[in-house]
Amino acid sequence: MSLRPFHLAFPVHDLAAARAFWGDLIGCREGRSADTWVDFDFYGHQIVAHLVPEMAQGPVGANPVDGHGVPVPHFGIVLEKEDWQALADRLTVAGVDFGIKPYVRFAGKVGEQATMFFRDPSGNAIEMKAFADLDQLFATA
Repeated sequence: MSLRPFHLAFPVHDLAAARAFWGDLIGCREGRSADTWVDFDFYGHQIVAHLVPEMAQGPVGANPVDGHGVPVPHFGIVLEKEDWQALADRLTVAGVDFGIKPYVRFAGKVGEQATMFFRDPSGNAIEMKAFADLDQLFATA
């Protein structure tokens, strides 16, 4: 089975803020756009910020994982370790408020991964992760 790019659409309350965050800070190239949406190249995948100005930020659920409350829902991507570290450093310098600061989850165990959680300007929860060994992505034992 060959890997294919995924598509994800999500709500934002301000397209200018979305462009600044996803384009300038995260580094996603902008694709097509209209007055109410913007496509971004999210590491080879298509994400689309759809303008929903009246969106309300309701309560967000969380599940315990490795001693942290992981926000639900969330989305993200698995990066190469060097790219993950560069992004973590860039976000730290930019003063991004991490919901879960960059750290190594499941250290020394099956599925060991570097992870971090933060929110975009519209409150969407994002997880970026990396594996020293990508074969651990779906490992169970």
